[in-house]
Amino acid sequence: MRAHPRVRTAEGVVEGRRLGGTLAFRGIPYAQPPVGALRFAAPAPVPHWDGVRSAAEFGPPPPQSGPGPKAGASDDANWLTVGVCAPDTGASELPVLVWISCGGYMAGTAADPMFDPTALALEGLVVVIVQCRMGAEGFALLDGAPSNRGLLDQIAALEWIRRNIAAFGGDPEAVTIAGTSGGAGSVAALLTIPHARTLFRRAITHSVPGLNITPALAREVTAALAERLGVAPTAAGFADVPPQRLAEEVTALCADSPAHRERWGRLAHLGIVVCPVIDDDLLPQTPWEALTDGNAAGIDLLVGHMRDEFRLFSVMIGVRGTFTEEDAATALEVFAPGDPAEYRAAYPDAAADEMVEIVYSDATFRMPSALLAEANAAAGGISHLFEIRWETEEFGAGHSIDVPLAFGTLASPTGVLFFGEDAAPALRALSDEVRSAWVRFCRTGDPGWARYEAERRSTRLLDAASTTAPYPEERSRRIWDGRPPAPFAPA
Repeated sequence: MRAHPRVRTAEGVVEGRRLGGTLAFRGIPYAQPPVGALRFAAPAPVPHWDGVRSAAEFGPPPPQSGPGPKAGASDDANWLTVGVCAPDTGASELPVLVWISCGGYMAGTAADPMFDPTALALEGLVVVIVQCRMGAEGFALLDGAPSNRGLLDQIAALEWIRRNIAAFGGDPEAVTIAGTSGGAGSVAALLTIPHARTLFRRAITHSVPGLNITPALAREVTAALAERLGVAPTAAGFADVPPQRLAEEVTALCADSPAHRERWGRLAHLGIVVCPVIDDDLLPQTPWEALTDGNAAGIDLLVGHMRDEFRLFSVMIGVRGTFTEEDAATALEVFAPGDPAEYRAAYPDAAADEMVEIVYSDATFRMPSALLAEANAAAGGISHLFEIRWETEEFGAGHSIDVPLAFGTLASPTGVLFFGEDAAPALRALSDEVRSAWVRFCRTGDPGWARYEAERRSTRLLDAASTTAPYPEERSRRIWDGRPPAPFAPA
């Protein structure tokens, strides 16, 4: 048995490693580095190489923006890479799980220990972790460049998988795409792009964000960014700005976004400045509109959210427990989809802090996720909905606690941050349940509980003692019924 396994891809031979019962191949390019003449261009094919290319180490992280921890910068621009992890059994035609690393459309890397695919591979999946352009590199609207370059990268990665995954033991006809937060929003967008839909069979979305932007507002953001940099708001103007400098300026503009609230509205309140653009080309409608209007077909979809989505953010920025009635009124004015009085009537006993958390959790992730399940079912697909309710000591059932549960990476730094050093048996059992649901869904399209239908709205409530019950956030769902997230537009 060769100590370092080799696989012949369509582009050339790669050499990986044997790790813990798996075959691991990392940093395989699916497109050329997007620098020089390729900066802000659609992803370009990788030329064939001779000899053996090492695939032992992760590719460098794409430039990272936004608040919170980020992967370190690298001078190597070979960002557009995939990692492949397969069981070391010699099996073939295994189901494939493709994880899109794209948190908040601004940060993420395949090297994050939270995304270690070993446990999933040992359960019989071929797992592919995709890196793509994010922040301004991937989503800023620039004259002279295609919009939504991050999504174009993801499609190029799926094309690479179609060409090559059989050589790693995977079935190109049994591909499930998955992601959380911005990765989930990316998956939702890919559901509506005709060519992309030919490249996968099923989809998993955790915490789908209601983040899309109109071209008019995207141009205003680009203009503001260009003014900070002292360049023209075009691809040519941005071309001479080093990628790391550009990423840092996006972070600074996010921090400064409150100064733009009067004009940028919801976008500025969320502290986000780049996200997918609703354009006339790749993404002419939001996913909810496309599915509801019959412009995209339904699919096997596993979709869910956390009970306390906003808790992570309120804790991390140190504002939990400080919200006033004025803050609650502002949250309702900005994010309620209709009359703010509907929330007051639905939650008559909610104090200011609770009301802010409810409204932000609904607007950012809970309702976009629930409404995507409904829209997909209405478009002829089969949706399975879940809500994670495990109560962590500091973050409640907050945003992102699902990822180490699904990957089985409770001992990763992020897993320890959420759950502590010693995982209780009940927590390990919940992790096993979530991971098993993923594996079963990738194999069969059924995670193990009743599908979500308009009549019963069956939802898996994932906790120490999981149950299947009617959707638990029904009061909010009624407020948002028929009001899917609209693209952010200038005031």
